[in-house]
Amino acid sequence: MVIAKKIIDLSNPNPDSNTVMKLKRIKNNLTEITTASNNQILVSYETPVAAHIEGVYYRTAKKWSKTTTRHLSFWLESVKAVEKEQSFFDNLMAVQA
Repeated sequence: MVIAKKIIDLSNPNPDSNTVMKLKRIKNNLTEITTASNNQILVSYETPVAAHIEGVYYRTAKKWSKTTTRHLSFWLESVKAVEKEQSFFDNLMAVQA
């Protein structure tokens, strides 16, 4: 698996055309990635655990640590999210070489 070829911070006012993803640190060990197709992926520590894709929220069915559970609750707030297997989120992060 190859992770994105280029990652930039959302605060960059002039991202170039080679941008694959945008990275936004929400808090310690909690990051939101926005893809080129404008979908969001929530990463707790180094693990993708939730996503907002084409208007639908998804969360992992896998049980992680208390902190990751808090991260999910914080990001999803009162949103109803569809549960998916962890492999769904892992595949969102995979980029074909």
